[in-house]
Amino acid sequence: MATARWNGTVIAESDDVVTVEGNAYFPRAAVRDDVLRESGTHTYCPWKGTASYYTVEVDGQRNPDAAWYYPEPRDAAREITGRVAFWRGVEVS
Repeated sequence: MATARWNGTVIAESDDVVTVEGNAYFPRAAVRDDVLRESGTHTYCPWKGTASYYTVEVDGQRNPDAAWYYPEPRDAAREITGRVAFWRGVEVS
């Protein structure tokens, strides 16, 4: 089982994780809704498409743009459709 933690709090957990470029993508349903806040940040990857971000918030502490997802990934990355990945201090084990 893969687990994502930030500041000691479990924010995602799943046996169904897809790893792409060293990043674990959790099913969106496996990520706690109460810790995600929409962000206006977007980035572009030539083979995955345009990524959107969430700020992670736990116990009043915010980690801006610490989670990302591809709302409409390109065909080459369709396996990450409906999945969320983490960085910026979020520990995945």
